[in-house]
Amino acid sequence: MSITQKDVSKILHSKEFHQLVKKRRSVSILFTVLMLSAYFGFILLIAFNKPFISTQIGEHITLGLPLGIGLIVFAWVLTGLYIFWANNKYDKSVRDIKNQLTK
Repeated sequence: MSITQKDVSKILHSKEFHQLVKKRRSVSILFTVLMLSAYFGFILLIAFNKPFISTQIGEHITLGLPLGIGLIVFAWVLTGLYIFWANNKYDKSVRDIKNQLTK
């Protein structure tokens, strides 16, 4: 099945497509804000509260190390959540719109 220029125009001007774009933008902005908040929170903690971040929690480990690793894990989790959402919701919606409008 191929999509013609008329089908593309029909999809681009459909209400469902605009809702899907809006939803994708909302999810992207939410995840971006979460990641930037965590990242800059960590950087601000390093910059303005050195005694806290350098608190010893073991013989050779400070609190900054698990917080930094936690930041990396948080980024992986957000990436995984986005992939899960995209594979299960976004792609399905794209297929539905395409099938619905090309009938």
